[in-house]
Amino acid sequence: MTTYLAPVNEVNFVLRHLANFSELEKLPGFEDASPDMVSAILEEAAKFAQEELAPINWSGDQAGVSIVDDNVKSAPGFAAAYQQFVENGWLGLAQPEQYGGQGLPFSLHMAASEFWNSANMSFALCPMLSASGIDAVLAHGSDALKETYLEKMVSGEWTGTMLLTEPQAGSDLAALTTKAERNGDHYLITGSKIFITWGDHDMTDNIVQFILARLPDAPPGVKGISLFLVPKYHVNPDGSLGELNDSKPVSVEHKMGIHASPTCVMSFGDNGGAVGYLVGEENNGLACMFTMMIHARLEVGLEGVGLSERAYQGAVDYAINRKQGKKLGHEGSVSIAEHPDVRRMLMLMRSLTEASRAIAYVTSAAYDHSKYNPDTNQQQYYLQRLELLTPIVKAWPTEIAQEVTGLGVQVLGGMGFIEESGMAQHYRDARIITIYEGTTGIQSNDLIGRKLLRDKAEAMSIVIAEIQEVVAQLSNHESLSDMASLLQNGVDNLQTAVNYILSSTTEHADFPGSVAVNFMMLTGTVFGAWQMCRAALAVTDGDEDISAEFANNKVATTRFYCQQVLPRAAAYLQMIEVTAESVFSIPVDQL
Repeated sequence: MTTYLAPVNEVNFVLRHLANFSELEKLPGFEDASPDMVSAILEEAAKFAQEELAPINWSGDQAGVSIVDDNVKSAPGFAAAYQQFVENGWLGLAQPEQYGGQGLPFSLHMAASEFWNSANMSFALCPMLSASGIDAVLAHGSDALKETYLEKMVSGEWTGTMLLTEPQAGSDLAALTTKAERNGDHYLITGSKIFITWGDHDMTDNIVQFILARLPDAPPGVKGISLFLVPKYHVNPDGSLGELNDSKPVSVEHKMGIHASPTCVMSFGDNGGAVGYLVGEENNGLACMFTMMIHARLEVGLEGVGLSERAYQGAVDYAINRKQGKKLGHEGSVSIAEHPDVRRMLMLMRSLTEASRAIAYVTSAAYDHSKYNPDTNQQQYYLQRLELLTPIVKAWPTEIAQEVTGLGVQVLGGMGFIEESGMAQHYRDARIITIYEGTTGIQSNDLIGRKLLRDKAEAMSIVIAEIQEVVAQLSNHESLSDMASLLQNGVDNLQTAVNYILSSTTEHADFPGSVAVNFMMLTGTVFGAWQMCRAALAVTDGDEDISAEFANNKVATTRFYCQQVLPRAAAYLQMIEVTAESVFSIPVDQL
């Protein structure tokens, strides 16, 4: 099992040169986010990931969680690690200073989050959900809720979790049946929820649950959903904890991966109703929940990046140290990293990981600008960019993680299939992230429906124009000009797909949904090349802080991506042009 080393230099480079962190430093409130401070925070986040989280990743996976006396018992070492996490103030990194946070950019939080997900995704899921809950209270909570809950949540003393799914209502939230009854200044919640990540645990004194439920007089469908804050323990007027609320974990799921992350079946109202407090307005809960989900979707994309990085590091370490086979010009057995196909797999893992990371951090910067840029035109530009990129960040890096972690198993061969190597865990853990916070199909439908068809490709056209600018810049560099034509081919495929989709949506009712995932993968592949080429330009244009080794490797990885990954765009386009007939060519009863 390999040691995790956080890629601090790589992340710092992406923040500086692709996410344009220097522009974020100019925004009001971010003046303290100097290069020195950012570097220091990244180093400390890396240290916490390497020393506190990575050592309990595999052991936590093996031990799992359990329910004892209606309470979830966390995996060994997790409670101690979480207390250290709280003492270090990590959850408050990008939270408002008004509630005890440090008020730094979300982009910086995302960088730290990548390290934590690489080191121990099961652990990192807990603070991710807390941060999403904080967003909901900040945006939609009453002054009373903010005063009661935010300081404790921002510090990490209390955690948060999101409760959407019911046995009959997975992605179709319109079908949920959990009930809420008005009762004075609060509501009584009854019902059950399934698949609730970190729905219960023993790491903190209280858990703040954000639950979707329906009022008796609510309209049908998603328009009748409300969001409620339901604490595990009641909070007294002086801030101390009172009695246990009427909610409990019924069981924890036995899962394929993330064994140390409790996935709970939660029951509410067994004894009259769990006390809950309305977040936002009645029957407007879905809009409030989406505030949480935007944050969560970006972080789930980072989970894909983190797991890909961890798998790549493990594969490289094994390939370099494993001696097997002969090679012309070498005496004796050679490292398997010398074998062409192993080298191909390692380069594929590396380039896909770097492309995923770049897209995620560029999107995180758009998030910061959309909230804090004082120029309203710039704010609107970045909001449009954020809305376009969010489903891509959620879907593409998580799909890529399936490939990268699978390649990690392949590089190790038989050892990759053995649990003690650790590689199997990364592969198993990664499988959930294409499902979390809306499946790849749901994100793809969002991209093609809301972000392409609804605005007639306006936001997409702006990005395509920016990619064309990168093509022109590559053409002006003798050492990079070969990549200009490759990127041009990729963006031509994307533009052709956009035009085809815009002109073909009326031909077949199922056309958009049938081609959505292929369009998502096409877009992610081309956007990955766009960011990789930007990186190659950045190291070539000369920065005294970038070493020659780093620059050479970045250009080599970008060239590999353009030559070996970007051609996939043409295949995705070809599949899109087949339309929906082939997908629906066999009747349901004959499948």
